[in-house]
Amino acid sequence: MEKLNAIIEYIHHSCFTVEIDEKLLVFDYYKGDISLKDKVYVFASHNHEDHFNPITLDWKKDNKNIHYILSDDIEVKDDENIVLMRPYKTKIINDIRIKTFGSTDKGVSFLVSIDGINIFHAGDLNWWYWDDEPESEKIDMENSFKIKIKRIKKLGIDIDIAFFPVDPRLVEYYHLGGEYFIKEIKPKYFFPMHFWEKYGIIQDFIHKVDSKYTKTVDIKHNNQIFEL
Repeated sequence: MEKLNAIIEYIHHSCFTVEIDEKLLVFDYYKGDISLKDKVYVFASHNHEDHFNPITLDWKKDNKNIHYILSDDIEVKDDENIVLMRPYKTKIINDIRIKTFGSTDKGVSFLVSIDGINIFHAGDLNWWYWDDEPESEKIDMENSFKIKIKRIKKLGIDIDIAFFPVDPRLVEYYHLGGEYFIKEIKPKYFFPMHFWEKYGIIQDFIHKVDSKYTKTVDIKHNNQIFEL
């Protein structure tokens, strides 16, 4: 694959950092060791505690170059460095283009374009197939998920890096959302997330979901670094 000149660090759960040309993007920080840079852009997809930690707002005390792009369901005080976004909106901050999409839970998902690289972070956008739910709710979930993926696909943008839930709590249905996303969107790199430290589910997913267009990245531990 073509070299992207991007450095990805898996922090914990659904949090990744992406370093490109001295800019650091931080997605859905929950907890864990993290090293910040001078130019930082912090994204939070919704207000669930495993996707947004208010401690991130303290980072601006030591860094005036920090920008926050948060889902509008997150309650924060007005601040010139904070942008609140709802689904299907676009914002440009410096040379970074941010477009939000919907979720099948709360908040938004993010498509971030920086230096010619397109990065998608799903937040809690997933095909949440819970076996104990009524059949009607399963059908509604499937339809809602596929409609949202269709809106992403309609843009016709090649996604280079995707962060997407592969959640073992869904048991044998853990792969449904990620598999459909890969089939329809065909990102170059697919990073599983939201797997609750059950790292073995990633190997299961790799063996189950085969794509000649997409490389699924095998994450082994927190703070693992990938140079793409």
